[in-house]
Amino acid sequence: MAGPHKRDSKQDPERTVRSHARPRRAHVERNSPHNTPGKRSSTNESPERQNGETPERRERRERRKKSTSRQTPDQSPQHRHRSPERRRRQDPTSYISSEKSPNPLSLDSLAKLDAYNEKQSRRPQEKERLLVAKEKDRGHERRQKGRVASGRVGKDKSRHRRHIDHNRDKRRVVSGPLAEEGYIRKRGGYFPEDNGKKRFGRKFWLFAISVILLLVILIPVGVYVSRKHGGGQSSSGEGSSDDGARPPNENLKGVDENDIPSTAKNTYLDPFTWYDTTDFNVTYTDETVGGLSVMGLNSAWDDGTQANENVPPLNKNWVYGTMPIRGINIGGWLSIEPFITPSLFKSYKSNQGIIDEYTLTKDLGPQKAAKMLEKHYAKFIQEDDFKQIQAAGFDHVRISYAYWAVTTYPGDPYVPKISWRYLLRAIEYCRKYGLRVNLDLHALPGSQNGWNHSGRQGAIGWLNGTDGDTNAQRSLDIHTQLSTFFAQPRYKNVIAIYGLANEPKMIALPTSVVLDWETKAAAIVRKSGMQQYLAVGDGFLGLSKWKGQLSGVQKVILDVHQYTIFNKNQINFPHQKKIQYACQGWTDQMKQSNNAVTGFGPTICGEWSQADTDCAVFLNNVNTGSRWEGTLPTSDPTTSVTTPHCPPNSGTCSCDKANADPSAYSDEYKHWLMMYAEAQMASFETGWGWFYWTWVTESAPQWSWKAGMAAGTLPKKTWQRDFNCTADIPDFAGLPETY
Repeated sequence: MAGPHKRDSKQDPERTVRSHARPRRAHVERNSPHNTPGKRSSTNESPERQNGETPERRERRERRKKSTSRQTPDQSPQHRHRSPERRRRQDPTSYISSEKSPNPLSLDSLAKLDAYNEKQSRRPQEKERLLVAKEKDRGHERRQKGRVASGRVGKDKSRHRRHIDHNRDKRRVVSGPLAEEGYIRKRGGYFPEDNGKKRFGRKFWLFAISVILLLVILIPVGVYVSRKHGGGQSSSGEGSSDDGARPPNENLKGVDENDIPSTAKNTYLDPFTWYDTTDFNVTYTDETVGGLSVMGLNSAWDDGTQANENVPPLNKNWVYGTMPIRGINIGGWLSIEPFITPSLFKSYKSNQGIIDEYTLTKDLGPQKAAKMLEKHYAKFIQEDDFKQIQAAGFDHVRISYAYWAVTTYPGDPYVPKISWRYLLRAIEYCRKYGLRVNLDLHALPGSQNGWNHSGRQGAIGWLNGTDGDTNAQRSLDIHTQLSTFFAQPRYKNVIAIYGLANEPKMIALPTSVVLDWETKAAAIVRKSGMQQYLAVGDGFLGLSKWKGQLSGVQKVILDVHQYTIFNKNQINFPHQKKIQYACQGWTDQMKQSNNAVTGFGPTICGEWSQADTDCAVFLNNVNTGSRWEGTLPTSDPTTSVTTPHCPPNSGTCSCDKANADPSAYSDEYKHWLMMYAEAQMASFETGWGWFYWTWVTESAPQWSWKAGMAAGTLPKKTWQRDFNCTADIPDFAGLPETY
C-alpha cells in the first residue's frame, strides 16, 4: 500500500479539502519520491498517524467496506441520523470535517473521496432512473400475473420465474455504476436502456418459439387430415353452384395416401387433391390410352339399360333416320358460357375486361382457377341431373367440353385436365341411365369462331392468322388422342356421335380450308378405330350450301343450330309468325337437307331454345346490350343494332318482363312458349332429331329445360305434346308483343 501523500509546504490553505467542496484529484506520479513504498514523512508524527490509521481501525474499515458494497448510505434510513463521530468510525471516506485537518490525506483516501462525491452529484439522476426502473418492473409483474391468471403462461413457469426474481431481489435497486453505464433492471436480467426502442425479454422469445413449434406440428397434421377426408382443393372464388357442404368423399377412407407415388402427389392424378371423389375409382393408376389418363374409371360397365320404353337399350341398335333423337345439351359446364353461369363474372367491373374463360382463368391464376372451376364441375352437374334427364324423356345427351380437358399450350391460362375426369364420369352416368352421348368439342385451340363460348372472345386464331396453321394441327393432334381413347370397347355403345368442331365460323373463314381440315380430322378418327357418327357444324352458311360436301366421308351428320333471336330480321317476328316460321321455314329446310338427293343428307338440330328475346344476362357477351332493346352496337355494321327490334319496332321494347321469373308469366304467354317449343320439336324431327340448349342455367329460364319444365312452359315428357304443326296457329292477339 502506498504511503501517505506529502503535502507541499507552499500549498494554498484554501485548497484544504472541506466537507461540501469537491476535492481535486491529487496528481501524484506512482514513482514520485513522495509516493515511494516504505518511505516515511520527515514530520514528527507517530507511526499510526503517519500510516493514516491503526490496525484495529483498518480492520473495522475493511468490514464496513464489505457491507457498504451491498448498500449505499442513501439506502439506509438510519444513516442520516447517525452522529458525525459514528460516521467517521464506520467510513472515514464518507465524512470530512469542515475544519482543517491536522493530518494530510493519503492518495487512496483522496481517490475514494473523489468517487464518493461523484456519486453524490449523480444521485438525483440515479433516483429518477431508479423510479422508472421500479415502475417498469411493477408493470411487467402485473402483466405477467395477468397472463398466468388467464392461462397464457404455465403456472409452473410462473412459479419458477418468481423464485428466480426472489433470489435476485437484492439487485432490484439500480446501482450507480449500472445506471451510469446505461443499464437498468428488467425482469429476467440486466439489459441496456430502451432508448425508445422496444426490447423483448427471454420470456417473450420462449413463448414465440413454443408457438412456432406448435404450428410446425399442427399444420402438416391438419393438411393430412383435410386431404384424407375430402380432398385438398376447395374453392375460394364465387362459383356457379350452391355453396353447400363439400362432398364427403367416403371412398378415400380405404385408400392409403402412401400408395400415391411422389411424382403424382398434388397432381390431377392424386385423388387426395380432388374436390369431389364421388363415383370415381380412387385407386391410383398411371395407365393412359392415347396419352389420356384412365384414372377415376371403374373397370366394369353395363350397357343393358334403356332410357325409356320408346327406345332400345344401349347394347341394341338405334335406327337413326327412323327413330328421332330427342336430346338435351349440357352447356356452360365443362366449357364456361357467361350467360349460363353469370355468377362467375358478375363480381367483376366492366373495365376489368373479364368476359370469357380465358380472361377469367388468367385473372384468377392457376391455383385459384383450378379450385373454383373444379367446384363448379362438381356441383353444377351431378348424377341427379342425368336421372332427371332420363325421367324427362330424353334419350341422347350432348356434352360440351373444351380442348384443355386434354392439354394446354404455352400462354394458355386455362385449367388443364381436371374437366377430363368429370367428362368421363358424365359418360358413365349416361350409361347408367341408358342415355346415348354426343361428344361436342366446343372449344378448339385459337378459337374457331371468336365467341366467348369458344374459350376466348375476339379474333379467330384457328385456320386463321399467324398461328392459324399451328392451331389447326394442334386440333388434329387432340382428335388423335380423343379418338384413340374413345375407340376402346367400353365406349362402343354409349357414345353415338362424335363432334369435330362446334360452330366453326365459316362465314368468316374460307369454306374450302374448313372442309379440308374436317376431312383430315375424320380420317384420324376412323384410323383410331371409332365407327360412331361424326358431326360437323353447318358454319352458318345455310343448309342449302352443304349439298355434296364431304361426300367422301362416311357416317357424317350435319349439325345446324336454329335461333330466331340472333337474327335482327327474325327477332322482330310477332308471336304468331315465330311459330309459323318454325313449322314452315325450318321444317322445309330440314326436309331438304336431310335428303341426300336435295341436300347434304343426315341432318340434326344440335341447338335450339324457346327464348323469344335476346334479353338474358350476358347472352350477347358480358356487359353488352340486346337487339331487343336496340343496345347492341358493334364494329360490324351487318350485326350492329342500335334501335329496338321487338315487334312491331315501336321503340317501347323492354327486357324487364322478358327476364322476369316464370312465376310472373301470364297464362297466355306460357301457352305461347309451350306451343313455340313443340313446333320446333315437330320441325326438327323431320330430320334426325334435336338437342335442346340447355339443361340448366343459373338465371335464364327460357334457356333451361329444367326450369321450363318446372314452370309449365315445356312438356314433362319429350314425346307428350299437344301441338305438332298440323293444327291452326292462334294469333295471340291478347299477348303484348313488346312486353
